[in-house]
Amino acid sequence: MSTPTIRHVRAFTVRGGGADYHDQTGYHWIDDHIATPMAKYPGYRQSRRSFGLNVLGTLVVEVEASDDTVGFAVTTGGEPGAWIVEHHLARFVEGQKLSDIETIWDQMYLSTLYYGRKGIVINALSGVDLALWDLLGRVRREPVYRLLGGAVREELQFYATGARPDLAQSLGFLGGKLPLHHHPAEGEEGFRSNVEEVAEMRRRVRPDFWLMLDCWMSLDLEYAVRLAHALHPHGLKWLEEALLPDDYWGYRDLRRAVPAGMWVTTGEHEATAAGFRLLLDMGCCDVLQPDVGWCGGLTELIRIAALADAHGALVVPHGSSVYSYHFVVTRHNSPYAEFLMMAPQADVVVPMFQPLLLDEPVPSHGRLKVRELDRPGFGVRLNPNCLLHRPYTRPGPAR
Repeated sequence: MSTPTIRHVRAFTVRGGGADYHDQTGYHWIDDHIATPMAKYPGYRQSRRSFGLNVLGTLVVEVEASDDTVGFAVTTGGEPGAWIVEHHLARFVEGQKLSDIETIWDQMYLSTLYYGRKGIVINALSGVDLALWDLLGRVRREPVYRLLGGAVREELQFYATGARPDLAQSLGFLGGKLPLHHHPAEGEEGFRSNVEEVAEMRRRVRPDFWLMLDCWMSLDLEYAVRLAHALHPHGLKWLEEALLPDDYWGYRDLRRAVPAGMWVTTGEHEATAAGFRLLLDMGCCDVLQPDVGWCGGLTELIRIAALADAHGALVVPHGSSVYSYHFVVTRHNSPYAEFLMMAPQADVVVPMFQPLLLDEPVPSHGRLKVRELDRPGFGVRLNPNCLLHRPYTRPGPAR
């Protein structure tokens, strides 16, 4: 069987109907007065939408092969990301053999160095890369995890990220990660409230149930160290993304200063193996948390995981549904996965990408059997009822 070439690349945004999962309107738990870097300004403290977290929106990338097979992927980037895909990255994809993913990745990355390296350019690159892996799996009629060498375990085990870890415990998850609500600018009252919220949640759950705290880049080193020690008696397993992502020196010092047994984790907003190498070489964290849709795609996540393995570090990707599940199940140093509780009250398990994706698997009792991933590519479909808009068109086959 000859390897097809890539005929065309198309980039879409999502319009209306709640299909843009990056809008966080209506059913997302993490938009209720949580600590953010912008929370030092009172006017931007109540909602992450207030400072524009949702302005970019969802980016959908499709790649079509010469045999008419179509693969796709979903990430963040909206219209700016769509422009980058259509008018810059596509030239390194179209006409290439589908099996040449490494070369395609390298050319996309090197050609955008002068304005890229991180942020929206890498998000767009990640979307193209994931779409190529999806297409390769569909052409070969194999799930992506088999293209990566096969599963090393029979099921995935999850912790839940949501406002109600106590409910996550009843749903069978091994742990629960809750958001930090108060920024250092909210003073001692805010600090006490942060500690009390974790203490109260610990009273509601078993002693062996993991509790983690997502700080979303909102703290300074002194506050983070103080908070870690205040939460240690309540069995906090890890402190996540406490500092600004470029503060490698702060993360190094934080990891040295937290109580014995508590983990420091970060990486959700880091990009490429170069960034993660800094985190590892400087001893910044115990667990890396790359988002496969933001760090450089699956091709780069493989390299990040190899670096982590050499340093004896774990890789637990930021929740991205099937795009990380197919990776996690193939890696010994990725022993569990994150599941984002997208229901309004974090009380039921619903698909992360609803309603945009169909056939998206979700855990039952905190676990997901590998056989549930046994569909070609990433195993999901775009919902035809969700309206996609292609803002920048070029000559080539229509969708």
